[in-house]
Amino acid sequence: MPSHPGQATPGPQPLPGVDAIIAVGSGKGGVGKTTLSVNLAVALAKMGHKVGLLDADVYGPNVPLMLGMSGQPKMVGENRIEPLQAFGVKVISVGFLNPGDKPVIWRGPMLHQIVKQFLGMVEWGHLDYMVVDLPPGTGDIALSLVQSVPLTGAVVVSTPSDVSLQDARKAIEMFRQMKVDIVGVVENMSYFVCPHCNHEIDIFSRGGAERMAQQFTVPFLGNIELDSEVRKSGDGGKPVVLEGENSPHAKSIFAFARRVAARVVEIKAGESASVIQIQ
Repeated sequence: MPSHPGQATPGPQPLPGVDAIIAVGSGKGGVGKTTLSVNLAVALAKMGHKVGLLDADVYGPNVPLMLGMSGQPKMVGENRIEPLQAFGVKVISVGFLNPGDKPVIWRGPMLHQIVKQFLGMVEWGHLDYMVVDLPPGTGDIALSLVQSVPLTGAVVVSTPSDVSLQDARKAIEMFRQMKVDIVGVVENMSYFVCPHCNHEIDIFSRGGAERMAQQFTVPFLGNIELDSEVRKSGDGGKPVVLEGENSPHAKSIFAFARRVAARVVEIKAGESASVIQIQ
């Protein structure tokens, strides 16, 4: 229904108790966005933060698999949902509500509703960070998220290949058009270290994401190695960052997580400065 003249349209509403909301997106699928979302959330938790992970990739909700989780969230109180927990992270996913191989076939309004429910009806409690794993592309879910809550910023995941970079540029422009700060760009599957000779091989033409970040004047959050252990740990439900920051398989992801945390501090400091100037 149209609003009455002079009546303000309700904008994004902050989530009580949630200090920072970080969306992780990509222009295309297959770049390891969910792998990095899961490992980012668990790494932040291992660094001592209170963390939530919202799996908003409703078409391919892989977060439960990568965290080795199953079961359904419980209802608490009146129409409130209690998130499940794994490795110190509170988690909610369509995969808990629609397990197995049955696809989710939903139109835009239904997608918007599930995002609002996951944000507003879940008992998140106090969180230092909420990581939101978006579906690939520039569609309804990202728009619903921005309309529902004020995002602290967005991480854009790309591989170094030209095809991936072309779509990542669209993701950056999407967030900019929606007035969302860019936390930065991370280059996943950046290089491969031969297990026999320890020589680095640039399978996807390393460095493209860093050059793109410079072109768009957005921060570069680092290179993540193409590592079979990362894939194995995800398939096995035990994120590779559980090995600790000194693990050669997890080191680059922890460095990425620390850069994300530092960027969130910068963004929030900039927002505070803007409020002071307005006043």
